[in-house]
Amino acid sequence: MKKYVNMLLLPAIVAVSSCGLDNYDAPESKILGRVVYNGEPVGVRGTGEAVQLQLYQDGYELRNPIPVYVGQDGTFEAKVFDGEYKLVTRDNNGPWVNDRDTTVINVKGTANVDKEVTPFYTLSNVQLSLNGNNANASFQINEVAGGRDIDYVMILVGKTSFVDDVSYTARLDINDVTAGSTITEALDLTNNADFKSGRALFARVGLRPAGKDQAIYSQVVKLR
Repeated sequence: MKKYVNMLLLPAIVAVSSCGLDNYDAPESKILGRVVYNGEPVGVRGTGEAVQLQLYQDGYELRNPIPVYVGQDGTFEAKVFDGEYKLVTRDNNGPWVNDRDTTVINVKGTANVDKEVTPFYTLSNVQLSLNGNNANASFQINEVAGGRDIDYVMILVGKTSFVDDVSYTARLDINDVTAGSTITEALDLTNNADFKSGRALFARVGLRPAGKDQAIYSQVVKLR
């Protein structure tokens, strides 16, 4: 068991000294999962390791969590040793209710898990298309948890398949929106260098709940 604790602390150990680590095997088992609401993956910001889950394992002297980074499509993966783990959302992180209920995962080889969350809002009936110089977007805003205003919604276009509020080449913010409304807007790309170059374009829409550190997003769509 001591061997396993050292592996959990491997990044910290490497930062101090690389001596004495050659005798430890790397973990080969996997946890494959999705962050979901009603069985559907929740889109988040995928860059900068912005959205995290945390893994714990009982029975060890040191209880530092293992960070698990969530991709923009709501999926995640962690390499671990076989055993029982507890998975929670990171405190006050993500566009959902800060409910840190524990999901118990028993790993033997590969374990698949859905981590259920409750967003404040969802985006549905999302339609994204390119028409002339405009990136057109239409979507509906649905209130789920309630209790928070909407800071803004946004239409985002990027030159790669990684698109979010810090990784984009064109952006349109829309304010003063309410739950239950259908948004139909166009983002003018006439003067956008990536649009004019003819390169690939990707788009998605997002919504930032008031007082939260992250937005909820639709899945990425290739426009061109």
